[in-house]
Amino acid sequence: MIKSGLKLILNIYMSFVHLHNHSHYSLLDGLSRPEEMILSAKEQGSPAIALTDHGVMYGSVEFYKAGKKHGVKPIIGCEMYICEDRFKKDATQKKSNHLLLLAKNQIGYQNLMQLVTQAHLDGFYYKPRIDHALLAKYSEGLIATSGCLIGEIPRALLNNDLELAQKKLGIYLDIFGREDFIKEAKKKFKISFLRPTGRPRENQS
Repeated sequence: MIKSGLKLILNIYMSFVHLHNHSHYSLLDGLSRPEEMILSAKEQGSPAIALTDHGVMYGSVEFYKAGKKHGVKPIIGCEMYICEDRFKKDATQKKSNHLLLLAKNQIGYQNLMQLVTQAHLDGFYYKPRIDHALLAKYSEGLIATSGCLIGEIPRALLNNDLELAQKKLGIYLDIFGREDFIKEAKKKFKISFLRPTGRPRENQS
């Protein structure tokens, strides 16, 4: 469905592609319809665009069909809610962090569906949540980014907790490897100074 590799996802070298977008399926956050997003990308000359709604994949099929119809590569993703333990549901767990995931192939798409499904069935507490253990189980075929300011790494940096930011970076590098984890750039701070502590993920049979 979606060819593997970040360079193939971007499709045309040096072209700009929006990888973090919400449709009207992100309640109280997005307004655009999936096909409108595809048409906007086409008008701007982008070869591809991603759909990354909050915690759901309701618009994925509609988005995919629209992309194929209008000749724009549809990248299926989701902005997940991540916590320390998805089974823990008490007053201390009301806040969760954001994590952007993108499917780079058919396996990634299936694993993304697994994560979203189990987030609703097992991890739902105010939001559909996953944890690092579940993420590691279904990480194959997925690309992750450090996320917005509510991501685990950016939030730690905003709190001036470099040790925690380094720890979280190591966790994600262990899960995704260096090729499939992207550090997003933000105006308020840069995270390029963080020393990668995770080891490159070995090929799994």
